[in-house]
Amino acid sequence: MATTQVKSALALSVGALVLASAPAATARPSPPAAAEHCGAQADVRRALTRLTVDDRIAGASVLADGPCGRWAAASGSADLRTGRPMNTTDRLRVGSVTKTFTATVVLQLVAEHRISLDASVDHYLPGLIDAHGYDGRRITVRQLLRHTSGLPDYLDAPEWEHPERLRHRHFASRELIARALELPRPRRSWHYATTNYLVLGLVVQQVTGHRPEEETSRRIIAPLGLRDTYWPGDETRIRGRHSHSYFTAEDGRRVDGTDWNTSFGGVGGALVSTQADLIRFATALLGGRLLPAPQLAEMRRTVAADPDRLWPGARYGLGLISSPLSCGGVWWGHAGTVPGGHRALVAVGPRGRSVAVALDQVPDSLRAEQDFQHLVDTSLCAHDASERTAA
Repeated sequence: MATTQVKSALALSVGALVLASAPAATARPSPPAAAEHCGAQADVRRALTRLTVDDRIAGASVLADGPCGRWAAASGSADLRTGRPMNTTDRLRVGSVTKTFTATVVLQLVAEHRISLDASVDHYLPGLIDAHGYDGRRITVRQLLRHTSGLPDYLDAPEWEHPERLRHRHFASRELIARALELPRPRRSWHYATTNYLVLGLVVQQVTGHRPEEETSRRIIAPLGLRDTYWPGDETRIRGRHSHSYFTAEDGRRVDGTDWNTSFGGVGGALVSTQADLIRFATALLGGRLLPAPQLAEMRRTVAADPDRLWPGARYGLGLISSPLSCGGVWWGHAGTVPGGHRALVAVGPRGRSVAVALDQVPDSLRAEQDFQHLVDTSLCAHDASERTAA
C-alpha cells in the first residue's frame, strides 16, 4: 500500500509469479466521439490488454480527461467470481494517493499560519519521536512531507512481509510510529515512509483539535463534491459498488483481498475513492483551487526519489510525485498500492490532460510494473502520437 515501487509490489506478492488464469477479456472503451477523433484509444487498449492477458492482472481501467473530452477504457474483470467486467466507475482503495490529500490539508494550514514547514515535529508533538537515536527536534514538517526525515517505514518491519496475516487488525498511528522507531535508520536521504504521514496526521490533530480525517473531509472531500471518496475507518468492506481486489497468497493462489482493515494506512493510505473523484481532486489541486500559489509552488519543489522505492526518473515534492513523459514534459500526481491488491494512480500532464488508472491486482513482476508505467505514459501521450502522425 504505502509504496508504489516494484520492490514493494514483489514483496506483497511473496515472490510468486505463477497466478491463476484470468478469464480472457478485451478492452471495452466507452469514449465520446471526440476521443476517437483524437486517436487516443488504440494504444491504450493494447496497453490494457498487455496487463490483463500477458501479465495476468485481473482487471485494469483508465479514465482520461482533456482537450479530446472524457473517455474510458477497461480490460479484464472487476470480480472474478461473477465475471463482472472491469470499469472506471467502481470504488477502490487508493492507497498512497491518500498522501496528497493529507499534504494538501497540511499546506492549507501552512497558508493559515497554523503550521510552519520548517518547524520541528517536537514543536507540535513533544517527545513523540525520541527513541533509538531518532530525534523529533531535528525533523521538520517539510521533511515529513517530502520523505527526507530519516524515519524508517513501519511497513518494512518483518511482520509486514506477510500482510495478509494482519488484514483484520486495527492499528493506531502512535503504535505504528513507535514500531517504526525500533527499525534501523534508512541508508538514503530520501526514503519513502508512510510513518512520515502518520506523524503529519497527529500534527494536524494537534493544531486543529480535530481528527485529520475530519479536516480532510471538511476542507477537500465535501467542497469538491467527491461523493465516492470516504474514510473507511475499521470497516473491512467497501461501501457501494466496487471492484474486488486480488493478491497472491504464500501458496501461489490468487486470493480475494477486498475485505481488509486499512487502519494501518491511516492518513497515509486508507482512502476509498473512484477514478472520477481522483481526477476531480488532482485537477482542482494543480489548478490552484485548493491551495494559494505560494503553497502550491512549495508542493511542486521536488527532490530526486530513490528509484528502488518509486521508479526511474521520479521526483518527490510535498506529497506530490513528478515523472517524465515520453512525449515531453512531466506528469504530476501520486500512485498508491494496498496489499489486498488495489492499485491507483492519478496524474495531470501537459496541455490539460489528466488520467486516473486502476488495477485490482498489484503487478508482481518487473515486466508487469513496466507495463503499468507504460499504460500511464500511453494514456497521457497517445494524443501526441496521433497528432504527429496526422501532421
